[in-house]
Amino acid sequence: MKERIIEIVAEYKEVDPSTIRSDVPFEELGLDSLDTAELLIKVEDTLGVSIELSSDLNTIDKLAVYLENKK
Repeated sequence: MKERIIEIVAEYKEVDPSTIRSDVPFEELGLDSLDTAELLIKVEDTLGVSIELSSDLNTIDKLAVYLENKK
């Protein structure tokens, strides 16, 4: 799950996935609040899931755990 989210973030930011750290806040990845909301919509659409917006989901690692726990 985490690897797929990294791919989505890398595609969104148009960067190599190997440059994306999953443990840093989205803000440190260069995403503002609008970018983060758009990214979460892209994750929802790509993975066919529903994500409740929360400030706690501010890293790829946290988002991956959240989605794994929703299964």
